[in-house]
Amino acid sequence: MAFLGRNPLLTAALVGLTIAIIVTELARRGRGFKAVRPAELTALVNRENALVVDLRAIADFDKGHIPGSKNVQMSQFDPENKQLKPAKSLPVVVVCKSGMTATGAAARLHKAGFEKVYVLDGGISAWQQADLPLAKGRG
Repeated sequence: MAFLGRNPLLTAALVGLTIAIIVTELARRGRGFKAVRPAELTALVNRENALVVDLRAIADFDKGHIPGSKNVQMSQFDPENKQLKPAKSLPVVVVCKSGMTATGAAARLHKAGFEKVYVLDGGISAWQQADLPLAKGRG
């Protein structure tokens, strides 16, 4: 308590940071989808037959993508897409380069009624950093 009285700026900063962390965590929980790490993604694919949707440009997808993933251009992304609609009850993992673009697509899937929606935390970059295999071409 003595510290709080002698350091009002530090106290205010600590309170502000604590509130920001709580608000961020609550927002993350309420968005309807979860972030997964590369190892968790492999478990979802192997155990629950998850559909992996790669939103990157075709050229980037062809250079290297998660084996078994489907390429859907963000400009053509639609939860009612013929590749996506049958997977409404399956886990769907959305992947982009860094994980930023995928969050918007994941939110759209959740709003469209998809039950298990995930985003690869860190995107394909995280997959590569984990030294996991990439497939080349239009696999």
